Amino acid sequence: KVCASGLRAVTLADQIIRAGDAHVVVAGGMESMSNAPYFVPDARWGLRMFDAKFVDLMVHDGLWCAFYDRHMAIHGGEVAKEYGVSREEQDEWALRSHQRAIAAMDSGRLKEEIVPVTVIKKKGEAEVVEHDEAPRRDTSLEALRKLPPVFDPENTVTAGNAPGVNDGAGALVVMSDEKAKELGIKPLATILGHASVSKEAKYIATVPGLAVNKLLQKMGMTIDQVDLLEINEAFAAVVLVSGKIAGWDPEKVNVNGGAIAFGHPIGASGARILMTLIYELRRRGGGIGIAAICSGAAQGDAVMVRVD
Repeated sequence: KVCASGLRAVTLADQIIRAGDAHVVVAGGMESMSNAPYFVPDARWGLRMFDAKFVDLMVHDGLWCAFYDRHMAIHGGEVAKEYGVSREEQDEWALRSHQRAIAAMDSGRLKEEIVPVTVIKKKGEAEVVEHDEAPRRDTSLEALRKLPPVFDPENTVTAGNAPGVNDGAGALVVMSDEKAKELGIKPLATILGHASVSKEAKYIATVPGLAVNKLLQKMGMTIDQVDLLEINEAFAAVVLVSGKIAGWDPEKVNVNGGAIAFGHPIGASGARILMTLIYELRRRGGGIGIAAICSGAAQGDAVMVRVD
């Protein structure tokens, strides 16, 4: 599941508990993209003569489409064009992501969902990290417009309308209602349902929208009954294309910014967007929310929660 693994871990926990195989499961994921290694093919059995190639495992294992043998950002740009999503729209969404993330951080809205960690720096001094480093105060539409396309001159995906290289982790405690009552714990949210979809590998930008539609059909609901959505911004194109498919109100989506601003540490993002969704619903007094994410080979996952 790669990018969806953090969210899929939560749905597996839900299934395990509903099957009666556990009462409490800790589910989530992590990624340290800054520590992703390089490997040397054939080194174990001897290279003999000539040069060796170093392969970037962050790209090779996490961001490369094995079916098309190319970077998934190229898929994002091609499908955006197919669905009539312009470069300008993608840059505007990227700016929105940063602006909303900065506003959320400055207001303190994100503090409750973040666990501070102490990092030992190169010279041995300790630093407490308690806010995300990636959101940029200095970005502008003019700056985003100047960035060149990545991997293909005809592409509309750039370093500005996609996430950067990030480290992160997220986890949720999933528990049966009976166990929560036994322990006297009030749940943050209730998992109502989840859905998974898959499309032809190129169409990675469509699958969050398709997963949302499948989940709504499964629950007998419409998109208008959903109060908030968190859609992982693998690229701005993903949110914009999927929005055309699911027909959601953009003002309900990623209200505190998204992965373009905060980053997309691929093993952690699914858990992160679900927790961000839950805390924002709580802040607003409750409601129904959906978190959705795409992953390699055009897989899509969505989870619906209710906050009372």
